[in-house]
Amino acid sequence: MNNHFIRTALVFALCGAPLAYSQKPAATLSHSDSSFLKDAAEGNMDEVKLGEMAQQKATNEKVKEFGKRMVDDHSKMANDVQSLASQKNITLPADITTTEKASNKLLSTKSGDSFDKSYISAMLKDHKDDIQAFEKEANSGTDPDVRALASKALPTLREHLKMAEDVARQVGAG
Repeated sequence: MNNHFIRTALVFALCGAPLAYSQKPAATLSHSDSSFLKDAAEGNMDEVKLGEMAQQKATNEKVKEFGKRMVDDHSKMANDVQSLASQKNITLPADITTTEKASNKLLSTKSGDSFDKSYISAMLKDHKDDIQAFEKEANSGTDPDVRALASKALPTLREHLKMAEDVARQVGAG
């Protein structure tokens, strides 16, 4: 009986040993990678909120369509960022920054042609900034998963910028 106990304990020890060695503790992200994920989360939330506003307030149909595209694409990006942040044990912000809220409030006071031009102008600036930040992360981020997320998002962000430039020409925004 004692031999059976020893053999059973040995089997469990040998079977469990590879598991103990194969489970790596979650790596800590660098400050820049963590900041990138947090900024990306805030940016996606802001793009969705602004896109929803554009769908409601825009008078130009192309601006409304652009707003819908922002909601669709940035909601998907937000899910990707959230998923990766969860894997990396990073807590993301629950809302946009105070500065973004103030900017959105100012935009919400506009209507008609003024809203359309202001919204598209903001989208031009936002997407230029986003592309720059995502390129930096894709090229010099330290975590391969975060770099991959940034690289994956870049074609969509570049497409958004091109779309915003096209709509800006149509509505006379610069």
